Amino acid sequence: MPEIAFAGRSNAGKSSAINTLTGRHRLAFVSKTPGRTQLINFFSLGDVAYLVDLPGYGFAGVPAAVRAHWDSLVGGYVAERPSLAGVVIVMDARHPLTPLDERLIDWLRQSRRAAHILLTKADKLSRQAALATLARVRARADGLLPGMTVQLFSSLKRDGVAEAIEALSRLARDAGAKNKSPG
Repeated sequence: MPEIAFAGRSNAGKSSAINTLTGRHRLAFVSKTPGRTQLINFFSLGDVAYLVDLPGYGFAGVPAAVRAHWDSLVGGYVAERPSLAGVVIVMDARHPLTPLDERLIDWLRQSRRAAHILLTKADKLSRQAALATLARVRARADGLLPGMTVQLFSSLKRDGVAEAIEALSRLARDAGAKNKSPG
């Protein structure tokens, strides 16, 4: 089954997004403490796909050896996992496209992985600021990884859920079509 991984900086809202998109309140553990997710966690969507919660990156409050292990774990998963259909890059809408986000996108480009950006916590911005951020990230995204899509999302207000579910479906569908094509 295809796997759709959620990756992003610590406390960007990966677990909250997974919970909101699956309609489950405590499927993925949500914490205000950055760096809580330390392993790759798989959540089954029946016989359709797996959602994968990856450890966050960029949290300075852990030892360098732990950060290096997370980089190796996530980098290896992204580069080598044959069932990985795509990656949802979760970014706090107030702080998008950090150098670490761009590093992840570069890994995805080199690994020829599809991606979708969720600009989470969009409810914390005014509507005008959120739309300006969306436009700015969309303009930059295609230059970083052609075909990468971007959207606003709020777990709190449930904004962007239908669009995100469609993006996940598209990632899984496109991966299935790619796996069935000859060559």
